[in-house]
Amino acid sequence: MLVILMENQILAPGKVCQSCLLADQSGQPRWSQGQLRCGQQVRKLTEQQPEQYECMMGFLVANIE
Repeated sequence: MLVILMENQILAPGKVCQSCLLADQSGQPRWSQGQLRCGQQVRKLTEQQPEQYECMMGFLVANIE
């Protein structure tokens, strides 16, 4: 499940991505084959952290399983 991480909040991508021109037709981030297509992967600090990406709009997106 993809989530948007903010300073002290976790948001559903639909609340943020709906206004993004790079989102898919349903207002969700472009997630394909285990990678965020509209952002760059961020290096993990520890192995326990989920995969994280910085989207083109500057938000931090995490893949929580």
